Amino acid sequence: MTKRPASFDDLPLVLKVEELMPLLDVGKNTAYDLVNSGQIRSVWVGGQIRILKYDVQAFLEHSCDSHKDALSK
Repeated sequence: MTKRPASFDDLPLVLKVEELMPLLDVGKNTAYDLVNSGQIRSVWVGGQIRILKYDVQAFLEHSCDSHKDALSK
């Protein structure tokens, strides 16, 4: 099991999909689905997917906002 960072500041600037999995507590397929669908922005570097930590933060903030909106209806 991969250790989760204690804070956002502890994350590296650029993440691999495998590093995203424990952060969101999701499996490999779900992590790739989130990236491939564009829900989490990513870039290709040297034939590999990379995710900026700020894009993970944006995804989480957007997900929280969507959840709050759904609850208020």
